[in-house]
Amino acid sequence: MMKVLNKFLIAICCFAILTGTKQAFAQDSDKEGTINTALTTHSKDGIFNSTASYTFDVISTYKNHEVGSVKYVVTTESGQKVKADSLHVKLGSGTTSYNFDIPGLPSGFYKINFMVNVSDYDDTTRKAFGIRPDEIRSQYGKPADFEAFWHIAKLELDKVAPEFKVTEMPDSSRDGRRVFLVEMKSLGNLTIRGWLTEPKTTNKNKKFAVMLALPGYQVNLIPLYGTDPDVALLSLNIRGQGNSRDVINVRRATYITLNIEDKNRYILRGAIMDCVRAVDFIYSRPELRHDNIIAVGGSLGGYLSIATSSIDKRISFCSAANPILSDIHNLISEVEWPFNDIRKYVATRPGLTLNKVLNNLDYFDAKNFASDMECPTLVGVGLVDNIAPPNTVYSAYNSLKGPKHIIVFRDLGHEIGKKFVLYEGRWMRDTFALF
Repeated sequence: MMKVLNKFLIAICCFAILTGTKQAFAQDSDKEGTINTALTTHSKDGIFNSTASYTFDVISTYKNHEVGSVKYVVTTESGQKVKADSLHVKLGSGTTSYNFDIPGLPSGFYKINFMVNVSDYDDTTRKAFGIRPDEIRSQYGKPADFEAFWHIAKLELDKVAPEFKVTEMPDSSRDGRRVFLVEMKSLGNLTIRGWLTEPKTTNKNKKFAVMLALPGYQVNLIPLYGTDPDVALLSLNIRGQGNSRDVINVRRATYITLNIEDKNRYILRGAIMDCVRAVDFIYSRPELRHDNIIAVGGSLGGYLSIATSSIDKRISFCSAANPILSDIHNLISEVEWPFNDIRKYVATRPGLTLNKVLNNLDYFDAKNFASDMECPTLVGVGLVDNIAPPNTVYSAYNSLKGPKHIIVFRDLGHEIGKKFVLYEGRWMRDTFALF
């Protein structure tokens, strides 16, 4: 009899786990039910001019009333509480809607949590919104010798013979394209590599516009394919990434800190020069259009697209999705990465301070590059991005002087949606007159 009872109890427990509902197993059937919530943001992109506005729907199937509260809490990106409101509720069966208006906030981006706490249910819905983000400006300026610093870096690169090497890959054609391994010498005489894919054509005079694809953090870029007969694709692996790891081959966590104590030896100085060298390669190829180059990338690749387009005016169009490392001095209070790794690095270097590192990073701040850009620029940002928070991205975006457009994804984190890619393609073809 005991074995039978144990089996019965196990079966009951398994059923409870598998159903995963809020239903109680009390004998009183009136206690059984579920609660669901739905949040409507009264702005398609989560951007408001003055007052943020939401409707919070609570859907209950409980037969008896559920007593408790519905509330919201607004914080800054760094977690400082700025607004809150709470309503006492007595939920019956059905849908109850609560309208919340959040007025009086200065320009910027905010996180907002909507919570329902009643007798048999607790839940939190997390969102973010912006108030007049076009007004965002960083209180931190760029170093007086910023442009001179990068001019010297380019002069050093010019002294390195590029030694371009192009090798066609056998049996690698796809989508009507030829694939080439590209190798070249960059700053410090390091060899960097990438992949060039070109549409096959019988027109010997055909010249292709070029998409220069720049990599995310520790991403290995491989040959890129596409069906556009007018565009060649050059995917570059900067030093220490992908097939350019033979000399610099470090762990993921230590790449971002490599020589960070010396701005003249910092890994990103060489990486950005690698991107400039890739433009040199494009200029060396007679079949590639030198006046139609788009630099594209996401995350670190978005950052590299901005940096390269800033210091190399040969870039015709820049597309940066979720660019990292913008507005460094404000970014440090809002994100864990890369500053968790940077703090660990500083702790192992006697005499090195976090302030010294931040001063060095001023020379690598995306917003400081953005203010020198001239080409058309497309930027994508997710409102709940915890690596490239929207207020830091807007610090760079608002610094741009040339034609620009930003696409905001209200409910996305460190990613962008299909809308961005489609807009990028249309704007590129319009810019390059590819009709």
